[in-house]
Amino acid sequence: MIELPESFLRMPRWWTEGADWLKTLGQAVESQCASWGLEVAGPVVHGSNAIVVPVVRKGEELVLRMSPPGNEVAEQARALRWWDGRGMVFLYDADVEAGAMLLERLSTPLTTRPVDEAVAVLGQLMRRLAVPGPADARSTAEIVTRRSAELEQQWDHLDRPFDVSVLREALAVAPGLAKTSSDLAVNGDFHSDQVLAGTREEWLTVDPVLYRGDIAFDLGRVLWTRLDEMASIPPYFDTAVTAAGLDRDRARDWVVWRTVDYWLWGLSVGLTEDPVRCERLIRSLSR
Repeated sequence: MIELPESFLRMPRWWTEGADWLKTLGQAVESQCASWGLEVAGPVVHGSNAIVVPVVRKGEELVLRMSPPGNEVAEQARALRWWDGRGMVFLYDADVEAGAMLLERLSTPLTTRPVDEAVAVLGQLMRRLAVPGPADARSTAEIVTRRSAELEQQWDHLDRPFDVSVLREALAVAPGLAKTSSDLAVNGDFHSDQVLAGTREEWLTVDPVLYRGDIAFDLGRVLWTRLDEMASIPPYFDTAVTAAGLDRDRARDWVVWRTVDYWLWGLSVGLTEDPVRCERLIRSLSR
């Protein structure tokens, strides 16, 4: 019924897990289409761990997203229901045990737009998503407290890959970030690849991770994912801060902390290009 792209079958995740799920994925799509009354209407596209199948139901164009069943599917479905279409792709149905979600169909990714436009859109969406968050969602304050306790040990373990002053700056801003009065919903996986053109709203977010706290939490990712397109970084930082209505100093502290956090994580898993971007980003915003 569907053809799985070779590029999806070669994704690194499947080297160590998911082989049995992949073998039955075609059959699972067919079963889900039968259950929800869907007809496949185009070729499969994919990310690193999920496929998206264009489908039609009673003349309405939708997509069927299939990924390995588990907590991640349940958490994502909850996040989509929490935002309920506000700046976010609309969830029509979910079968968590099957790893299936039925979503509205979107089109062009924000990565196709110039970086200055994209950063402004992301800033606006950051504010658009800032509805009151669920009380039991993981807080940005808790995240920064827990992770900050690990940074120096990881830096040592990685043979001190950057100057200690960078680490010290991240640790210095952490206590302030660990205190917040904000209980707003925060998307913890926010960048141009996760935003596509819609019809209800011009741009809509996909694949969210629901936290609560400071909405500037993932501003660093907004910048480092398209850093290679930025001749000078501060103007893009200012664009995002203005579009999202953020406090500039606190937003800068979040960028510093998150960039150091990601820099160390990236080195620990063998990334090579992103650590270079992190170094440039930190350097551009140093006081």
